Amino acid sequence: MTKAEVGNIIEFRDGLRGIVEKVNENSVIVDLTIMEDFDERELEEKTVVNHKNYIIVYA
Repeated sequence: MTKAEVGNIIEFRDGLRGIVEKVNENSVIVDLTIMEDFDERELEEKTVVNHKNYIIVYA
C-alpha cells in the first residue's frame, strides 16, 4: 500500500476529497476545504483518515 505524502490529494468515504496536511504512522490529517461543494456539505474543515481507507488521486 502506498502512503500519501503532504500535499497529495486523496479520495475517501463516498467521494470526499482533501489535501493531506500531515502524515502520521497510521493515518493522515486532511483539509477538506478544497472541495467545490464544501460549504454545501456542512463538514468540518479537517479530518483524520486511516491509510487503509483512501486512494491517492493526485500526487
